[in-house]
Amino acid sequence: MTDSVKTEAELQAEAIETARVLFARPVSFVMGAVSVDQLPSDELPEVAFAGRSNVGKSSLINALVSHKHLARASNEPGRTRELNFFRLNDAMHMVDLPGYGWARASKVAVKKFQNLGRDYLRGRPNLKRAYLLIDARHGLKDVDNEPMDALDKAAVSYQIVLTKADKIKPAELAKVIAATQAGIKKRPAAHPIVLATSSEVGFGIPELRLEIMQTCGITL
Repeated sequence: MTDSVKTEAELQAEAIETARVLFARPVSFVMGAVSVDQLPSDELPEVAFAGRSNVGKSSLINALVSHKHLARASNEPGRTRELNFFRLNDAMHMVDLPGYGWARASKVAVKKFQNLGRDYLRGRPNLKRAYLLIDARHGLKDVDNEPMDALDKAAVSYQIVLTKADKIKPAELAKVIAATQAGIKKRPAAHPIVLATSSEVGFGIPELRLEIMQTCGITL
């Protein structure tokens, strides 16, 4: 009797299920750091989430771990002004970075908390990847160039994640994905694969969990 050989689809399904199990394990809010001096120890691998202030970072983090209120979403864009750390299963950190592009704050305050995010990205040795969130309805905008320039300069690997993909038709989404891939093609630190997600309906969330698990080198 010969052993059956699993197909690529079966192996992918198993990997996605392993990632689901990981993200179903205990997760907790660790702290909100207002300076790099307050950062927790760097023994765990980390991924960070960045994006415009109204792109849905908190909703995406909540969807990944199937918690509605872990990361605090606000009706007022630009409220995240700290580096918010979440610990998953004592195996990794997820970091919610201050948003950019809009905030009801003074220019001095905006610059302060956005500089905090840049300082973190430049100096965090255990940061495995930054996920730059882009609203699928709008695609890349001029305001997104600054964080991509900063990530390229810091040589921090980053991957584009389209959010709110359920708000547009599949054909339009395909065009946005293609345009986004073309827009990052010559950027040295950008991961070439663009992921599309919807926190509201769960589209793309299993694949993003797997991407994060593999990027952090976590095995169960």
